Amino acid sequence: MASKAAVAAADFTRIYSTLGLGKETVAALQAFRKRHAEAQRLHQQYNSEPTTVDLAHYRSVLRNQAVVDEAEKLLSGFKPVTYDVGAHVKAIEAFEAKAVESAKATEEKIDAEIKQLQATLANIEDARPFEDLTTYEVGDAHPRLAQVMETMAKKGKYTVPGYNEKFGDLNVL
Repeated sequence: MASKAAVAAADFTRIYSTLGLGKETVAALQAFRKRHAEAQRLHQQYNSEPTTVDLAHYRSVLRNQAVVDEAEKLLSGFKPVTYDVGAHVKAIEAFEAKAVESAKATEEKIDAEIKQLQATLANIEDARPFEDLTTYEVGDAHPRLAQVMETMAKKGKYTVPGYNEKFGDLNVL
């Protein structure tokens, strides 16, 4: 009974969106939930119906006792058909294993992203303001930039490509 209350209290649309499930997985889960609800409804409907037959009543009402005898013989010899649900159970277990595997992969991916974001956040928090940086520190952080500046100084080119186009030439002649 507690499981029915848990299912009724669960917000499946929020669960689907929170877990980041794929469209196929969400569609399969919704179809399964629909089939399950229909099976529960039919089970409840058939459980409420009476299951015994009062043959004594029919013997007193009907004149043709042979019909009642034949019905009694058929009822006593009735064996319900049993179905092998092993294939369905295996399919459900395979789906469950696939879903668990997918959930674990998603969990690992999210954990890796969280670690990366935490490292980036710590890097940002520990960084000094841009105004406090020296050119040597910038050169240490980006050696290629230091090499480009050194090459430009050796060739006597102290202009940055694109600077004049963006900001104009401020030289006074």
